[in-house]
Amino acid sequence: MDARRRHFLRALSMTPAASRLFGDTGSTSGKCNLNKPSKHKLVLIGAGSAVFTQGIIIDWLRRRRQGEWEIALVDINPVILEATEKMVRRFMLSSGSPARITATTERRDVLSGATVVTCTIGVGGRRAWEQDVFIPRKYGIYQPVGDSVMPGGISRAMRMIPPMIDIAQDAARMCPEAVFFNYSNPLTAIVRALCRKTPLPVVALCIGTHHALEYLAEFAGVPFESVTARWAGVNHLTWIWDFRSEGKDLWPQIREKLARQRRNGIDQESLTDPSGRPRNRELLAYPFSWELFEEYGAFPAPMDRHVTEYFPERFPKGHYYGRVLGVDVFSFEGTIERGDKVYEQTISLAKGEGPIDWKNLRRTAGEHVQMWEILESIWHDKQRWYSVNVPNLHTVNNLPKDVVLELPGIATARGVVTPPLGELPVQIAAVTMRRAAAIEATVEAALTGNRKLMIEAMILDGGVPDYSTAAKLTEELLKAQAQHLPQFA
Repeated sequence: MDARRRHFLRALSMTPAASRLFGDTGSTSGKCNLNKPSKHKLVLIGAGSAVFTQGIIIDWLRRRRQGEWEIALVDINPVILEATEKMVRRFMLSSGSPARITATTERRDVLSGATVVTCTIGVGGRRAWEQDVFIPRKYGIYQPVGDSVMPGGISRAMRMIPPMIDIAQDAARMCPEAVFFNYSNPLTAIVRALCRKTPLPVVALCIGTHHALEYLAEFAGVPFESVTARWAGVNHLTWIWDFRSEGKDLWPQIREKLARQRRNGIDQESLTDPSGRPRNRELLAYPFSWELFEEYGAFPAPMDRHVTEYFPERFPKGHYYGRVLGVDVFSFEGTIERGDKVYEQTISLAKGEGPIDWKNLRRTAGEHVQMWEILESIWHDKQRWYSVNVPNLHTVNNLPKDVVLELPGIATARGVVTPPLGELPVQIAAVTMRRAAAIEATVEAALTGNRKLMIEAMILDGGVPDYSTAAKLTEELLKAQAQHLPQFA
């Protein structure tokens, strides 16, 4: 048994029920105490990420958390931190829910005694993110997201990984019993780096697979509550290869409906609004994901906006069914504009007085929604299923144990358990291994500040056509983000 597996099993041995069901071959993560703590302390690192902070706090209020609570807000930007603190205090006062609120630019001031640590940092914010996408466009490389793979995701990893390691090392030292959640992207690369450099078990969350399962249930015409599935892959390219309702295989009726809609000649342009977002989830609004389903026999989550970035060779110059990725479909500028509006909303809420207008407050059902559910399942040993990003260990037999995968996980009293899934279909395993190799090179470049290795990551990723372009693009991105990249100085 390797050292990392011993560490995880020692910290988070499976519950007896889970052991009976799955044996001793799955992986575990998300260290926690056996009993629900009487006092809670949530530390939000990256509290200036207004979408996440609004969502997490509103979810906390909706659930009317019992017991004594402290919520510590941490952000290195004092302006947005002050606004976020005022916003959160207004939420608390308006709802009548008591919680002690603290705010600081120094996480070490508040990590001690934390029971939950949630990280949502985005080094450089949206202005740095824009450069990750706009600079590659000059080279004919178009990205609808640019936060996980392709040049934008690689560039983001360079500035995200070192501070994430610092945060995790502090948490491992100051609050080793806390449940540590990460939402920051590039999610797979960050978790891989944390596994390499820190002893901290981390659960990384993304809502994308959950949304894809909801979409498939709607497409199949079955209640979402009746669905079970098996899935595995890297974050933002997670393959759902088994999909059932009350034990019945749903793929045959999904294929039948898919063929029927293709015969009816669906107009792709009528399926999306001007920003490229689907108008009707029932129709074939995700053409590439359905093509992959027919090709690989598995459906990719979280569908076209993210999944297209993992197959850049199929979309030269960003051309996507008559549109351009990130420009007039899945508009990147639209994503940035929405983020800026939420930032402005935070400032406005901070300046306001009197009660909160809850009916008009934007309550995004986004990434944050799983966190409180997972904690409840852990604290009460409800053993509910979620999509989690953790080291493979022995969950998927035909992939290396140290590859970070998005997997079904069960939130138990001793942590998140990922039961064994057997082998991935060979063609899916091959695509996943290709991605894992590029992520490994990306992580090493971020850790060492090695320019040549960053260039190699660009080539392995497949988003850059040749070495010369990769070298020029790497240097331009490093220059643009230099203030966030001390390891490359």
